[in-house]
Amino acid sequence: CAFILYQVGFYTLSTAGGNLCRSTVNRPHTTGRRSAHSGHSMNVDWEVSEGLTSYPDALARMESLQTSIREQDAPELIWLLEHPPLYTGGTSADPSELLSRQFPVYDTGRGGRYTYHGPGQRVGYVMLDLAKRCKDVRCFVHALEGWVIDALAEFEVQAYRADGRIGIWCNTRHGREAKIGAIGVRIRRWVTMHGFAVNINPDLSHFGGIVPCGIAEYPVTSLADLGISASLSDFDTALLPTFPRFLNNLAKADAARIIFLPGSPQRQDRRRDQPPCGRRAACRAQAEDRDRELA
Repeated sequence: CAFILYQVGFYTLSTAGGNLCRSTVNRPHTTGRRSAHSGHSMNVDWEVSEGLTSYPDALARMESLQTSIREQDAPELIWLLEHPPLYTGGTSADPSELLSRQFPVYDTGRGGRYTYHGPGQRVGYVMLDLAKRCKDVRCFVHALEGWVIDALAEFEVQAYRADGRIGIWCNTRHGREAKIGAIGVRIRRWVTMHGFAVNINPDLSHFGGIVPCGIAEYPVTSLADLGISASLSDFDTALLPTFPRFLNNLAKADAARIIFLPGSPQRQDRRRDQPPCGRRAACRAQAEDRDRELA
């Protein structure tokens, strides 16, 4: 699912939705061995948690880190983990789409509807400070989707966004469209939490307890279902070379946002060079900036 819960001060709204210079990213480390990158504000820590991580524990940690990152008391973080079988409901969750309570059900602060997490699914919690990267919510989600799509391409999976349908999609071996990944983000005072979930080799029958993200017409799939043998570690490795492009796309979007603010002398000259998020995003971002300053 591609969904957001975005908060600025007391206001809450739900909306669906190169290389990085001098920024280094090391291979992911297991829990307790975080990779600290020094010397540049754009560096991001990576962490991989082994075993199954409790959802309430993960949520509590994300909320704590969100505050620490905003106050610059903690580095930004990419946290890769795996949950035990569970369902989460977003702020738009429809109770009729929860078909079974065979697994624990958790309410979560993100936008969107019901989704499943469980063994064999790589969950990536992306905790970035957009105040120093890109103050544009839609562009962040677009870039995050692109990162997942690029990582899947490392396995020769031609994943894509589908107009009018949320999520990351691909074609099965039988030629049917199916969802292989979900995006769910919450942003508070420009610091992100939650992130993506990609099906590597989960038990796909577990998705039968919900209507995934409210879309009943299409199935879900996984790398294993596509006939691709891969581990969570393999997918983590695929995320690494595609990560700099993700950050660079955020930087490009932020540059375009500034260029295309009303009154900018470069507005007409650079109109054709703006990233795919759209010129109207600049106006939205400017209004959001004003709201944030009042918070």
